Amino acid sequence: MSGFALKFPKGKLHLNRWDVLSIVFLVASLCLMGYYLLIFINPSSGLNPFPPPPEPTLVVLTIPTPTITPRQLPPTWTPSATIEPTATRTPAPTLTPLPTATLFAVPGVKTPTPSRTPKPNTPYYASAPTYLSSAIYHPEAGCNWLGVAGQAVDKNNSPVLYLLVKLGGFIGGKEIDLLTLTGAAPAYGQSGFEFVIGDQPLASNGALWIQLLEQGDKPLTDRIYFNTYADCNKNLILIRFTKQ
Repeated sequence: MSGFALKFPKGKLHLNRWDVLSIVFLVASLCLMGYYLLIFINPSSGLNPFPPPPEPTLVVLTIPTPTITPRQLPPTWTPSATIEPTATRTPAPTLTPLPTATLFAVPGVKTPTPSRTPKPNTPYYASAPTYLSSAIYHPEAGCNWLGVAGQAVDKNNSPVLYLLVKLGGFIGGKEIDLLTLTGAAPAYGQSGFEFVIGDQPLASNGALWIQLLEQGDKPLTDRIYFNTYADCNKNLILIRFTKQ
């Protein structure tokens, strides 16, 4: 091969226009890649026509913590217990039973057997009125009170609730027409009731009556007429209804 030698044509290197365009395109591509690389590395650079918005600055506010000062009692204050007096209720007087008649056997004389007063032919019967001072149940009113009260019980002396009690008649020039239920005034017992007639004792003779009714206004007793007195020691009338 020593006998062969490479021979290049002598003269200037000629570039056609396509070669020039290729070189220009290559250089432009390299410049464009460098431009985008700079923007990628530093987006906030002045070369970026669309820079990102600036990041907000975090401002830390220092809020003072309030100091709570506990309230204290004055050093001279000393608590002392105050005992309030409790009201004592005056017990109601107990009814004294009437003495029973004693029969004496007389030789040769036949002693008649006393007859018992027949009870009314109604489901309930009423006791004889008992007159007391209203101060026992209404001490705050003193003598300025007049009323009727009582209770209703069955054969075993157990309270009977929710029966109607009606009070009617005339006293002091005015008509009385009142209605209540047994159990409405527990101060007189579990089945107690009460009517307030006026604010002062007045005398009347059989002008007022009281009657026990069941629901539907069916009478359980007859009308029980009673008297009233202009006496502060007799201005509370107690009447007790008992089932037969």
